[in-house]
Amino acid sequence: MNDLLDKLEVIHQRWIEIGEEIIQPDIMSDMKRYIKLTKDYKDLQPIIDAYKQYKNVLDNILNTKDLLLTEKDEDFREMAKVELDNFITERDQLEEDIRLLLLPSDPQDGKNAQIEIRAGTGGDEASIFAGDLFRMYQHFCDKKNWKIEVISMTEGTVGGYKEIVFNIHGEGVYGLMKYESGVHRVQRVPQTEAQGRVHTSAASVVVLPEADEFDVELKQSDIRKDTYCSSGPGGQSVNTTYSAVRLTHIPTGIVVAIQDEKSQLKNLDKAMSVLRNRIFEMEYQKYLDEVASKRKTMVSTGDRSAKIRTYNYPQNRVTDHRINLTMYNLIGFMDGDIEDTIEALQVAENAERLKAAVV
Repeated sequence: MNDLLDKLEVIHQRWIEIGEEIIQPDIMSDMKRYIKLTKDYKDLQPIIDAYKQYKNVLDNILNTKDLLLTEKDEDFREMAKVELDNFITERDQLEEDIRLLLLPSDPQDGKNAQIEIRAGTGGDEASIFAGDLFRMYQHFCDKKNWKIEVISMTEGTVGGYKEIVFNIHGEGVYGLMKYESGVHRVQRVPQTEAQGRVHTSAASVVVLPEADEFDVELKQSDIRKDTYCSSGPGGQSVNTTYSAVRLTHIPTGIVVAIQDEKSQLKNLDKAMSVLRNRIFEMEYQKYLDEVASKRKTMVSTGDRSAKIRTYNYPQNRVTDHRINLTMYNLIGFMDGDIEDTIEALQVAENAERLKAAVV
């Protein structure tokens, strides 16, 4: 018996059932249920495509073996043997690919992401580096046709950011960007260094899946809203209108303050988005910690004090410490060419997951 084929046939049957459910009037009138079923149907599609291909290859192997039992012509038999070897190689590769597809994925991978970059040790240079990281992600998002929306920022005194929070909207954003969570360390001669000495500075990156109304139910009775005059850059409205918003979530004590927009309503929308993500993070962190205890590659799974990457400017070197990957293309990397590294992290993580599944 082929256990893998049995599993695939059960999934195929479920995929057919979902397809039939989606077009039922009672399902179509329940938007939350309809969205979930549509997503499930779409998520299963790659497995279904692989299943059909796998089934076809198994049929080809069976038919070729039957032919070899009856065929007398030696030239034809030789051709059939070559074909059989090719089919077996294809079957083995498909089985490896399918086992990977059958691994449970992070349910948040398909979501948008909210990212926080904060300057760490290194003073002004750390703020400048935080700005460099933000631009690196901007370039990467441009290459992926993703959209960035800045939620809030605090600029550094000589450039960059002490802190910047932004959303990224696009297809499967969190599934790629989650690998960026952790401490990023830079080694270079700072603009503020007169002696030409190399300094080490750091910035932390936190990547969260963007929570929506289905993930977190916020009761207005649990939120205290305060308004106040904004400060810093902002033109004539600064210190004249109560556009800045501070939200306090009473049950958890989480406080979010946003003042970037001149409109109080826009600041309120942004503050609610950040608050929803912070509350969602508290629950999601339990899942991340569980994953982190099993796999080393996803330092994003919680340990934000962990150093994940070093950017060494004198040597034009980038090193990802989770998989001991070193590249000498720092300029390109800072220009947004980070996908190869993310893919290498995914490969390493998937190898660990497959090994754990076998054990």
